[in-house]
Amino acid sequence: MSRIAAIVPAAGLGTRMGAELPKQFIELDGVPLIIFTLRRLASCPAITEFFISTRTDDVVFLEDKVAKAGLGRPARVVHGGDTRQQSVANALALVDPSTEIVLVHDAARPLVTRAQIERLIAEARERGAAILGIPAIDTVKEVKRASLPEDVALITQTIPRERIVLAQTPQAFSYPLLRDAFRKAQEDGISASDEAAVVEHFGHDVFVVLGSERNLKITRPADLDLARFYLEQERSGK
Repeated sequence: MSRIAAIVPAAGLGTRMGAELPKQFIELDGVPLIIFTLRRLASCPAITEFFISTRTDDVVFLEDKVAKAGLGRPARVVHGGDTRQQSVANALALVDPSTEIVLVHDAARPLVTRAQIERLIAEARERGAAILGIPAIDTVKEVKRASLPEDVALITQTIPRERIVLAQTPQAFSYPLLRDAFRKAQEDGISASDEAAVVEHFGHDVFVVLGSERNLKITRPADLDLARFYLEQERSGK
């Protein structure tokens, strides 16, 4: 059986949620968001182990929660970094070299489905690198803000929507590809907002598998309300 590792960076503070707790510990359906998300990932039997990166202060707390989550396979809580990239790198350093595929998934993206995960794994096996994404609906503008007030920007161009997708997670990669890209990024001082951008920087193609609007990332309080609504619909078969 091939090894497929899932890395879940969960070291952020989530300040836009306006809560005292980091957003990954806010409850959805009676459990912390991070645990809900891990259980969703665990619905895919192809995943063989989990690595969860979190803040040093939260390691013991999260270890206890993860141990009681019933994931049915090994799950290790590791110390995160100051950035998402560093948190992923810390976990990636502990992944067994015999691993075939590494998934990286947002702790605050709880409604991913087994079908989406399995489709993504298949694409990563075929092409080396793939992410979930959805088409842009709104018109997209490129802007610049130099010498302007904070709430004003100058449009420099309109980007055709058919050329734009909004990136989601999981993002899936061949283990050697992701390992080598992260190592080179550290050597070259490259920083990126997601794993696909790190891989892209070093010239490897990354493919997009159609995701879903329901696979939302909990960023603001209204997102949590929307997630609850989607969950109710899911349970009622809608």
